Amino acid sequence: MVKRPWIGTNWKMNKTFAEADEFCRVLGGSEFADCEKAQLFAIPTALAVSRVSEALKGTNVLVGTQNIHWEDAGQFTGEISAPQAKDAGAKMALIGHSERREMFGETDETVSLKAAAAVRQGLVALVCIGDTIDEFNDGRTAEVLRRQTEIALSKIDWTGAETPQVLVAYEPVWSIGVRGVPAEPDFVEERHAEIKQLFRSAVGRDLPLLYGGSVNPQNAVDLATREPVDGLFIGRSAWNASGLVGIVRDVTNALA
Repeated sequence: MVKRPWIGTNWKMNKTFAEADEFCRVLGGSEFADCEKAQLFAIPTALAVSRVSEALKGTNVLVGTQNIHWEDAGQFTGEISAPQAKDAGAKMALIGHSERREMFGETDETVSLKAAAAVRQGLVALVCIGDTIDEFNDGRTAEVLRRQTEIALSKIDWTGAETPQVLVAYEPVWSIGVRGVPAEPDFVEERHAEIKQLFRSAVGRDLPLLYGGSVNPQNAVDLATREPVDGLFIGRSAWNASGLVGIVRDVTNALA
């Protein structure tokens, strides 16, 4: 069976409405707007979710929100609930990104609460896990990924009639951002195999596992064609729609 990878991008705190419109115009007008060979997604800022969802309506591109609160409503100034994100057109919720953990106090516990909230509302939960450079250098990568994975998945109801839509993205903290160091594909393949085993022991099933961390046109194909890699979570290389389209084209051609 030919792999159908997830391929998408998180805009972080970037793009004006005009820039968002241009991204949607290029992606929505490309041959991959209705792509069956890959599941594309884009995660704009909260203010642009409704606009981007409307612009990409009728395509197969899923639109996500960069964060949600674990409560459906309440006195949480500045926060966004899963029902609100869904009402704005979001189909996905990004949870536990390393920048949220490092800069805004996100913990393993709040990640687990948010993942469960997303699933309750029928959103695809995209949960990020990853080791810091200190944890990597200290040889604690396996320990950290086990803890983050087990806790993140612990509050989701896996016994319901509907299968929860949960993706996990392994993003080594030392490999993302402007100063990120691209991880070797062999290293990624090994970590992904280990994480997939964690899925089976934690929830008794396999889950789609994406890789993110300095993904670019030069390494995308080598990463995406590794057996335990189910997709790519791309940063700045896909902030320009033509960059995303180029990577999707290369990856789907390599997998054909």
